[in-house]
Amino acid sequence: MCRLISLCILLSLTIIIAEPSYPAEKDALIDFSSSCEYTFAQGLLQKGISHASYESIISEELKSPDARKLAIETFYKTYGFNKAVEESLYFFSRRIKEGFTTLLSRSGRYISMMSEILKEKNLPPELVFLPLIESGFNPYALSPKKASGLWQFIPSTAKRYGLKIDWWVDERRDPVKATLAATKYLSELYSIFGSWNLALAAYNAGEGKIMRALGKAKTDNFWVLRNTKYIKKETKNYVPSYIAATAIAKDPEGFGFQDINYHEPMAYDEVTINSPMDIEIIARYAGVDVKEIRELNPELKRWCTPPNVSSYNLRIPANTKERFLANLSNAGDVKHFSVGHYTVNKGDTLKKIATRRGISVEAICELNSLNKDSRLQAGSTILVPPKGIAPLVKDTERVKGKFSGKKKSPKSKV
Repeated sequence: MCRLISLCILLSLTIIIAEPSYPAEKDALIDFSSSCEYTFAQGLLQKGISHASYESIISEELKSPDARKLAIETFYKTYGFNKAVEESLYFFSRRIKEGFTTLLSRSGRYISMMSEILKEKNLPPELVFLPLIESGFNPYALSPKKASGLWQFIPSTAKRYGLKIDWWVDERRDPVKATLAATKYLSELYSIFGSWNLALAAYNAGEGKIMRALGKAKTDNFWVLRNTKYIKKETKNYVPSYIAATAIAKDPEGFGFQDINYHEPMAYDEVTINSPMDIEIIARYAGVDVKEIRELNPELKRWCTPPNVSSYNLRIPANTKERFLANLSNAGDVKHFSVGHYTVNKGDTLKKIATRRGISVEAICELNSLNKDSRLQAGSTILVPPKGIAPLVKDTERVKGKFSGKKKSPKSKV
């Protein structure tokens, strides 16, 4: 793995990508007109000093400016820096440093792709780090509120922004499609609030709740709203956590994170298949492990590509397209889609068959275009998932605690 390349991608984002001009947040509680918030934040963590001793170290810290100070300084001026951010910095870089290192490592797989999409949509490049506090860059992350994927969409919001969720696929877990959906949602939120802090708060709590809270608090400023009782603790902590996580991600070494083993960036070819295929066969034709196909297509929930579409765009590892297409072309009449058959007995119901086969009623309905109340005729044959093939890839990691994201569909904009 080329860790150096991945590291350079992260550290050079603010240089390579031109930042759109957005207004700075008002009332961020600390005035950093002396341009020292970046080294101050580092000093807090490296020296273990308290927030109250900030004034006493300004001149000392300014004597050793860092090449990345300007980027962090601009970031803090836009979003704000205060005691809440300081506490999050301490939490991430001291209390859960090992775990946060793992999240930073995962980010290397997706940062490059996401940054290109954000740049194309003219959104702030630092939003690329939002999944750090949403999903920890795990596409299978699942919150207690059933939010899923890198950007943690709940089903209603996902469908609103064009992500498909059915028995076969969950596009919330598709890194590219979910990122495109997130850019649409974030753009809409910024157009509503005119503030990235409020947009992020709404991304967590739902814009309806934030609109109502702003009305009650008679303010248009997140930091003022944060000191009221009108938003939940999770949302109060969400924005400071994002600011802290992003600052660390922009300069890990400056915050004490050394030798991060960044995952290799996504690299793949795309092929379009016109009939369903088992993932095992796809891997064989591409000459790779099943795990690699799964990792590139985390939206696939079953043993195969969905049979309910006329074609499917599939990702396979880079430089395997020619081999895959050649093997597919030479396959002849080989069966690519595995499915079992079951002969209905007298007295059988969908539930009885599902129990007997160790599968769900939904699985039978999906394969046979039935509904759960359908009656079966004895002697008829129905399709069932094949034996010996795991029919479901489950979400594998719960997102817990105050940093878990909860997307609310914009039901009202009052």
